[in-house]
Formats: sequence, C-alpha cells, structure tokens
Amino acid sequence: MRSILNLSLIILGTALWAQNPYTPKILSMKERAEVIDNWLEERIQTVLPEVMRRTGIDMWVIIAREYNEDPVIKTLLPATWQSARRTTMLIAFDPGEGKPLETFGMSRYNTGELFKTMWNKEMQPDQWKALADMILKKDPKKIGINKSETFALADGISSTHYDMLMDVLPKKYQDRVVGAENVAIGWLETRTESEMIVYQNIVRIAHQIIAEGFSEKVIQPGITTTDDVVWWYRDRIRELGFTAWFHPSVSIQRKDPESFDHLRSFSERPEQQIIYPGDLLHVDFGITYLRLNTDTQQHAYVLKPGEQDVPDFLKSAFKKGNRVQDILTSNFVSGRSGNEILRSTLDQCASEGLKGVIYTHPIGFHGHAAGPTIGLWDMQGGVPGKGDYPLYPNTAHSIELNAGVFIEEWGKEIRIMLEEDAFFDGETVRYIDGRQMEIMSIPRKLSPNSRN
Repeated sequence: MRSILNLSLIILGTALWAQNPYTPKILSMKERAEVIDNWLEERIQTVLPEVMRRTGIDMWVIIAREYNEDPVIKTLLPATWQSARRTTMLIAFDPGEGKPLETFGMSRYNTGELFKTMWNKEMQPDQWKALADMILKKDPKKIGINKSETFALADGISSTHYDMLMDVLPKKYQDRVVGAENVAIGWLETRTESEMIVYQNIVRIAHQIIAEGFSEKVIQPGITTTDDVVWWYRDRIRELGFTAWFHPSVSIQRKDPESFDHLRSFSERPEQQIIYPGDLLHVDFGITYLRLNTDTQQHAYVLKPGEQDVPDFLKSAFKKGNRVQDILTSNFVSGRSGNEILRSTLDQCASEGLKGVIYTHPIGFHGHAAGPTIGLWDMQGGVPGKGDYPLYPNTAHSIELNAGVFIEEWGKEIRIMLEEDAFFDGETVRYIDGRQMEIMSIPRKLSPNSRN
C-alpha cells in the first residue's frame, strides 16, 4: 500500500501553494478517489479493529440496498461507488487471538478491494442463506447490526432487512444479534492522522470562501441583499468543485428595534434584506470535500462612510464570544458526556457573567456527525441520549455557540454567533485551521497611509 501519510502531506503542501488565498489548489476527481481509497484502507486496518474490540462485538454486519443506503455504508464504499448496488452486505469479522480483521462482502459484486464478495450465486442462489451459512461458519459471539434508538447514523438497517436477517438465522444466532451503535459511532467519529493533515486545508478553503463572500468583491452596500450573498456562496462552492451539505445562510444585526430570537435566526430569517453600512453580518456555511465536512459561522461589519475600522463596542462583544469558546473547549475531557461538558461550561459562563448558549456537535463524515451532542439551542439543560454519549480522543467537533451581549450604542442585545471546527486529541482541543478572532470589515481595512 502506498504511504498514506506521505500522500496526505503532498496534498496539503500542494494545496497551500495556491497562487492567492481565493484560488486554492483543488484535487482532480481522480486524485480525490485515490485519497479516499487510501484513507479507507488505513481506517479498516487501524480504526475499525479498535472500535470493534472496545465494544466487544466480533462481527459487524452492514446491509443496505440501492437508494436506501445505511448512512455508515457510504463511508465504507470505494470512491467510485456512489451508492449501494442491489442488496449490498458488508461484513467485518474479528477472529481474535491477535489476528487481523477480516473484511468481505456477501453481495453480487466485489465492493472494491476491501470487501471482496464471498457469495457464489451459482452454488447458493439465495443471498440471505449464503449470509447465514457464513455466520454459522465464523461462529461470532456477538453479531452487531446498525440498529439504534438514539443515533440516526447508527440506525441504518431497514425493518425489512432486519426481519429477513432474523428469519434466516437459527435461534442460537438470533440471540447473538445486538445493536452495533457504539461500533458505528466509533467508526464514524474517529479521525486518523492522515485525515487530519488534509482536514486543515479543507477548513482553510471554507474560511477563504467565507472571506471572499464577505468582501467588497461580492457586497455592494445599499444594493446587495443577504440572499444575493447566499446564492453567491452556492455558486462559488460549485465552481470550485465542492458540494454544500446545507444551504448557507446570511443574516444581519443592526441598530434597529428588531430583537434577537433563536427561532427566527435559525429558521425564519428574512431572505431579502438589503445590506447597509453599519450592519453586522453573520454567515453559516459548510462544504463537503474528500468525504469530510466543514461547518463555520463568522461575522463581518460593513463600514460606514468615514469609518476605518470595526467599532470598539462590537470588538468587545466579539471577544466575549471567543471567551465562551475558550470556556467550552477547556471542559473537553475524555470520558465526559456531552451533557457534563455542557453543564460545566454554562456554570462557568454564569460565574463570569457571560450569557452563553451552547449547541456544539461532532463534524466529519457528516455535517451533524457521530458522537456526543453538547447542547441544542433550545435544550440547554442537556440532551437525553445523544448528550449522554462520552467524548473520545481523536474526534472532530464544530464548536458552535453564541454569546448574548447588550450593546448600549444600539440599545439592545445582540448575539455573537460563532462556529469553528476543532480537533480533540484526548488532551487538548485545537482549531483545525484557527478561528475568527476579529470581525472582518467590508471593505477590508486599508493601510493608514492609503486614504485620508
């Protein structure tokens, strides 16, 4: 196998040698496929055995059919597969005694090089009986399937397939079938060193697109609307060869009687607000590249005539948002549940006189990804189920929150709404490509001697 780490370093180095910050190096589709397949091989060899052994499940069975894919199965398919084919069955089996993990398929086709099929249709025409025969031969102690009441990402087996599996297994093996929730979540949430090297560049690209959209290149105050900027982002994402895993949003806070409302901000915001000088802009934005996702919220301020910098009262408010980030990440401790992290963070915010609202989630193969939920904007007392899941090392999280700050100059409370992607190595949290520490200005600040 080609050195995955060296390949990742080459990709990152090439991408960072872009000619300017708005035209990053983008891999061709062929190059992307090579990266994805190498990462998958590395993950099968390193991540999967670890998560299976820590849960005590020695056989993991993932079953899906075309157009009704298990969310997990798409992370196990080779890069050239867009979906499952017919009924796709992938199996990982741990034979124990220090032996390497066995991965294979019970499908009509080989699923890439890592899940070559063991089903010979000519010898056994019934795919489900062939699966049962294989299970009896391997004699696993626990047969894990993706069935979960708590996590949608770990609940991918359909009711039909579950019934068919149970019907074909002898009673002895039916009793060994268990939910593989912790295997599925562990597989999805764990990031490898190779992925993290390149993840920095993916987040860098997202930051660059945000900055480009929040600039005079895109925004003409008095003419451009928030919806114009949103659609510019969508077009720019597509132009660069990425996809958006959610529709971006751009909103305004300004000196007016309008008060902040979470529901309005998240789902009922006006779409056609014209952007004017003195506006504080906010964007929520994410891209998908190399099967990894980003999720970022940042702010920009539109300078009024005669202003050369963001007002000090907004700078001060922004620092309070950064402080809430610091408090949250300081409470990341391996083994703590999302609810424990939430409670400690809110208690510390209150002790410092900060009005923080926390709604942080994992990031990775999915935008709202596998792992512990640390608050929802409307559930600050804790999130049953998802919030009870513990924090593990080598996981990535979108540090998403807001800080309420009363602005005397505007006579009302505003919210500094921030979201930055970060990595937890088991000891510390680092932002994958840094975080916003200053509000961007539109237009960008010029040097002091360039204008009077």
